[in-house]
Amino acid sequence: MFDSLLAQAVLFWAVIDPVGTLPIFLREARGMEPAAGRRLATQAVGFAALVLIFFVVAGQMLLEAMGVTLEAFQIAGGILLFLFSLSMVFGESKPSHELKLAKMAGPGRAIYPLAMPSIASPGALLAAVLLTDNHRHAWGSQAITTLVMLSVLLSTWLLLLAARPLQKLLGIAGTEIISRIMGLLLASLAAQQVLVGIARFYHLKLMLP
Repeated sequence: MFDSLLAQAVLFWAVIDPVGTLPIFLREARGMEPAAGRRLATQAVGFAALVLIFFVVAGQMLLEAMGVTLEAFQIAGGILLFLFSLSMVFGESKPSHELKLAKMAGPGRAIYPLAMPSIASPGALLAAVLLTDNHRHAWGSQAITTLVMLSVLLSTWLLLLAARPLQKLLGIAGTEIISRIMGLLLASLAAQQVLVGIARFYHLKLMLP
């Protein structure tokens, strides 16, 4: 399904949603010196990267230890991603929702809510497992997928470093609009993920462009 590096990058960008993370970062970094804000961004992205890499390495083994097939995980995950995308499109957008989470955040703000659930979101964890399926992808291919994921995280880090200028440029309304657009893209990818999971379970051929 996700043979193209571009498709992988789009999926990781949609589920990580770097632009949607900007308001929550600005809320957490309010009043900080520039150096402290940069350190907060580095810590948040670094912790999210560790969590995602853990799921790349051990996520599938955990599933197999529980007797869960990757097809079942893919279908269930696709449904969850689709519901998540609907909340991004029609419900409360990611920036608005996570700004509320930030009000409850205490110490460890780099971990919660920045690293999790904002950057290393449930959708990102799912994508990390599905795109590095040990039964379908060689180690080299999995390494390339991991690099794609890390490149999106790098983009997230760079956006956080430029958060204040971008907020002036986009405004809260702009970040919410972009977040909803990403939700629409995510809904399409999630629907295709469910179709591919069903096709693989029943050993059907799915016509892809």
